[in-house]
Amino acid sequence: MSSTLGTPPPDQASYMLRAAASDTGRAYKRQTLDLLDIRAGQTVLDVGCGPGTDLPTLAERVGDGGTVIGVDRDPGMLALARARTEDLRRVEIREGDAHALPVEPGTVDRAKADRVLMHVADPAGVLAQMYRATRPGARIGLAEPDWDTLIVDAEDLETSRAFTRYTTAEAVRHATIGRSLARLAGQAGFRVEEVLATTPVFRDVHDADHTLGLGRTMQKAIDAGHVDRDRGHRWFAGLSQGPFYASFTLVSVICSR
Repeated sequence: MSSTLGTPPPDQASYMLRAAASDTGRAYKRQTLDLLDIRAGQTVLDVGCGPGTDLPTLAERVGDGGTVIGVDRDPGMLALARARTEDLRRVEIREGDAHALPVEPGTVDRAKADRVLMHVADPAGVLAQMYRATRPGARIGLAEPDWDTLIVDAEDLETSRAFTRYTTAEAVRHATIGRSLARLAGQAGFRVEEVLATTPVFRDVHDADHTLGLGRTMQKAIDAGHVDRDRGHRWFAGLSQGPFYASFTLVSVICSR
């Protein structure tokens, strides 16, 4: 790994697709969809569908008699989602904000939001919108990381801790949303059925740098005065020396309406 910090972030769509294709990504997504118990003929809503990563799988599960609605506010993501699902006539791609879902009240049987709430302005408001959109008996799947649990092994433990503190306090909008999912879902009116925790483990420093933004975030921490420049550069360069380990906790919540 290069010792240069501050490399440009990866293309967001490519980042999302790569994360979804990882072993951990496939495992927790499959678990979430299985627990959602999606059935043929249902209407399924994917809030913050991004490039349409999960839409083909959702379409397969609802069958010819069902409908899948993917909502995102980013025109670039929507274009990719449309291209990914152009042969799937039961998939509808809608441009819209998660805070004002373009869905009629009480029309959705299943809904999911995967790593979306940590980025939005008002997570509780988005959950209220999902409650509005779903019908009685609906099931909802939520998945979010808790970045307070981010661990990066290094000989300089204090700098690793400073990296996590900066990630939680500055780099991610709602960095601890994972631990709050069940409480927020309950406050929105949902009944919490399942709370699960997965720990993605990174042993390849390049994969970790791509997914966790180790170099980019450390450079931001240095620029903001949270970490001494020389110490931050030594920390980053040392990550590629010998066996590597990093992990964090991903929380999944299954609710009913």
